[in-house]
Amino acid sequence: MRQRHRALVTAATLTLVLATGGCSAAGDDPASAGDGPAPPGGGHGVVARGTSITSCGRELDFGEPPKRAVTLDQTSTETLLELGLQDRMAGTANLKTKIPDQYRKAYADVPVIAPKIATGEQLRSATPDFVLAGSADLYTGDRAGTREELDALKVPTFVSAVDCPQSHEAGKSPFELLFSDYERLGKVFGVEERAAKLAQRQRAAVVKAGENASAAARDGKAPSVVYLYSVFNGMPYVAGKTGLPGEMSRIVGARNAFDDVNEDWPEVSWEEVAERAPDFIVIGDLSERGRPGDSAAEKRAAMAADPLVSKLPAVRDNKIIVVPGIELDPSVRSVHALGLLAQGMKDLGHVH
Repeated sequence: MRQRHRALVTAATLTLVLATGGCSAAGDDPASAGDGPAPPGGGHGVVARGTSITSCGRELDFGEPPKRAVTLDQTSTETLLELGLQDRMAGTANLKTKIPDQYRKAYADVPVIAPKIATGEQLRSATPDFVLAGSADLYTGDRAGTREELDALKVPTFVSAVDCPQSHEAGKSPFELLFSDYERLGKVFGVEERAAKLAQRQRAAVVKAGENASAAARDGKAPSVVYLYSVFNGMPYVAGKTGLPGEMSRIVGARNAFDDVNEDWPEVSWEEVAERAPDFIVIGDLSERGRPGDSAAEKRAAMAADPLVSKLPAVRDNKIIVVPGIELDPSVRSVHALGLLAQGMKDLGHVH
């Protein structure tokens, strides 16, 4: 049974802590994002007073660029590291997998306020002036606190646009929403140029992966794919209609076999997987998360052990692409998984 965390500190206490808990400003040298994360610093003092952005239906106002940002998940952490903003970070939380090599040095300089999901008390101990999360469900009373609670304490809260598409222009793809995150954060932190270059590089990667689409169809029919994210208590969790893999499939000219299920990662049965008879399977490797059924090897073993799934040509003939599981959720690393998917389809003969 989950234990309730200790009571949140009072608003008055937090106001006092936030007022006295600042840190030194970052340097002013401009830097643009290249391959890998940008150098730290850059932009502090550049943003004009009164900068505003919107995030998931809320307007956020900044008198100056944040100095003590706290990220509530690995997605947000790696976005700020990619933008070279580690010297503006007062804390990170909720590490799901190993930090990749290109961010490791920068990540080592940022305090970890919680190894998993942060509580309100842990967040407040970091005295943040800006809080970021990839999904709105991290802002609840039994987690970091609600956005309303943090608003009352004059702490702006950011949610990735991918988690609230209804607050943005209709028809924007998940990748375009992700790129809009970079651009809005670039404005807040005064690193617009490097944020724009990051979005430009990743848009180019999406276009390159999209070269698959015109050559992927066979007899006018796109190859079907099942994305196997995890196996929990023996049951498969796959990509449904609303997750990023549906968009990835569209880009590369494939068809998500569970695109009729209106969830991100629904639990299904092995019988349903067999009935969909995918042309190939994408396994999300979550080895470093460490739960039973997380590794690619365990997922392969589960499919081989099922009397129906084991007979599928995709399993029997090893029509399987393995990608890092965390990259199947929207993040700064998702274009990497998109590239692996595009190349994997070529290697499997689905692109001619």
